[in-house]
Amino acid sequence: MALITCKNLDLGYDNNIVVKDLSFEVHYGDYLAIVGENGSGKTTLMKTLLGLMKPISGKIYTGEGLKRTEIGYLPQHADIQPDFPASVMEVVLSGCLSKAGLKPFYSRADKAIALKNIERMGLAGLEKKSFRELSGGQQQRVLLARALCATRKVLLLDEPISGLDSKGSKSMYDIIEELNKDQTTIIMISHDVHDLLKYATHILHIGEENLYCTKEEYMKYLHNHHEDETEENNGWIFQ
Repeated sequence: MALITCKNLDLGYDNNIVVKDLSFEVHYGDYLAIVGENGSGKTTLMKTLLGLMKPISGKIYTGEGLKRTEIGYLPQHADIQPDFPASVMEVVLSGCLSKAGLKPFYSRADKAIALKNIERMGLAGLEKKSFRELSGGQQQRVLLARALCATRKVLLLDEPISGLDSKGSKSMYDIIEELNKDQTTIIMISHDVHDLLKYATHILHIGEENLYCTKEEYMKYLHNHHEDETEENNGWIFQ
């Protein structure tokens, strides 16, 4: 059974439909890349999957015992101000809040998980460093470590390489790939289709035409689409 199944979703705000009749599935261990033009509804879909918005119509089902609290989220725009006076450890630990319930303090287990995720992100030794003193790439890795403290089952990532240079982008892609190989299911929004095709197992293209398929099927779709455009342009081939 799929971890997440979406059937005939209409998504939007105040009955203003942004995404229409969207259906797809996410299985354990998938790496799903969500692509589409600006304003096509990619972030709206993520917020709906997180339960922050309700679909206008259609259904979302979860399987394999997946709970909403077992979905980690890295938003496109961090909900932490760059000058926020918190340490790396404090930011990462805050990811354990969803599991802490009414406990006033973090447990020893929470702190151990936070340290493990800090190390996984290559940030060992920076636990006491102020978040605002980090580079953009380091801040993204801190926020990813925080998301991992919330869950190891499913991670929703909204443009995680936005604003990073090529080295930082490569590092982030490598980290996400390792998480996926370690059986964390990835659902990721990005405009960088070329790089995503190196890593993703499935593609969800949102737009005038919604398309859900494997990476291989999507590459055939792009190839055929490119050939159609070439014919329309009287034989000119664009590199």
